[in-house]
Amino acid sequence: MAQLVDLALEVLHNIFQNVEPVDLSSLSKTCRHFNKLIQSDELLWKHHYLGQFGSPLQDEALSWRDRLTGLINVEKILESEDEDVKAESFDEVLTHAAKVDYRTSPETTQIARFLARFAEPSNINAFLCKSSLSARAWPGTWIAAPTESLRQLSAQLHVLGGMNLESPWPSPHELTCPHIPDASGNVHPQPVRHLHPYARSRVYDLRRYTLANLWGPFMDDGSQRIDWEKVQAIMIDIAYNHRMVKQGIILRPWDEPFQGIATGSFESHPLSGPLEQPRNPGLDALDPYGVTGTWMRIVCFLDYHDLHEFNFEGEEIPDDQERDPILTREAFRLIRLQLRVSRIEKPGEEDGQELPVVHFEGDSRSLYMAWDPNANSKIRGTVRQTASGAIRWTSFSIFHGEERWRSEGVQIGGLRSARGILGNWFDKDYDEHGPAGPTAFWKISDDIVAEKQVPVPQMPEIFLAG
Repeated sequence: MAQLVDLALEVLHNIFQNVEPVDLSSLSKTCRHFNKLIQSDELLWKHHYLGQFGSPLQDEALSWRDRLTGLINVEKILESEDEDVKAESFDEVLTHAAKVDYRTSPETTQIARFLARFAEPSNINAFLCKSSLSARAWPGTWIAAPTESLRQLSAQLHVLGGMNLESPWPSPHELTCPHIPDASGNVHPQPVRHLHPYARSRVYDLRRYTLANLWGPFMDDGSQRIDWEKVQAIMIDIAYNHRMVKQGIILRPWDEPFQGIATGSFESHPLSGPLEQPRNPGLDALDPYGVTGTWMRIVCFLDYHDLHEFNFEGEEIPDDQERDPILTREAFRLIRLQLRVSRIEKPGEEDGQELPVVHFEGDSRSLYMAWDPNANSKIRGTVRQTASGAIRWTSFSIFHGEERWRSEGVQIGGLRSARGILGNWFDKDYDEHGPAGPTAFWKISDDIVAEKQVPVPQMPEIFLAG
């Protein structure tokens, strides 16, 4: 009877392909023959890596074995209950997590399972709350990562995790939500609840809006790279306001942690009422961003007196010093957008060259305030890829034929992701005195209801999860 070690190399290779990746290391230690075969078989490691995580996000000079063993070790760290192990491995975990292409469809990989481990309370504290914003809010528990790149990675993971990493609140038994938490005690992490006064301070600090960052969620160096700490602040502020206004109801694209970020994860929902016939089906077919359809938008803003007092009254502070947290409540608008592709052109010299520039036009309507002069408008804009690979959405709100408000945002996740866009709105002339604030919008349907019979009261059912 032939023994396992006597089988042909091709047969052993096929057998090893059916071994769990986590067991390959143990199997390689059973004998020298297996050790040599397994450790040197790059096709085997590639097979297991692609089966678990899909194509890597970054093309680095790493062997497939190093890629896979690194991520397996990260999974073990995430499963560990030892807080010291997590703290010692912070750099390793975030660095390896950044190499995973989270935009890959979770139906064909184990990425969803891998990311879900970050949503566990101990991992939220250890890895998702290490940005400079988190450290401000809870310095005794959340300590900022030692480098800018790691702080960005932590904020990025938090944004990908989404708005719903904590238990629902306000609860029926509490009438208000605490603004600034007591840092004592070991409690379940609640990033939105704890961070929102500090996030609000950042999104309304007008010093942070500059031409170098396009007055949007980009780095301050003119590179148009995403500044994930800015996006984190935007997401937290919007999440807090929505929870307070809607009494804990979660936005549908954000109802599950780490969901809705994969490429093509958007699913169109049917709309009631007579539908508009597509105006430019040929252009829609060429649009990689999926613009045409019905979208929902949130806009938050401070009363102008409060905004002016926060930014310009009192003593001047250095540019590198944070402003105090804001406890003042904001206004909240829920808006329906109907967008249509108007033209498509080749990318410019400063754009990413892999995707075209898509122009769109449409209408903006308030859901609950039919005559809101700031929500009801025409809208036009563009979607493009930046040189850094970010998907940049620019829009203008048009009143009586003239542009008034502008917004800059970035796609969260891959192309046509369910999560949509997070960004900033501001005066189209870049007025240094404001106003400005956070905004989010996400698609709910590929269809558009004919304008005369838009059933406004029924619209919220489409995008709110009970």
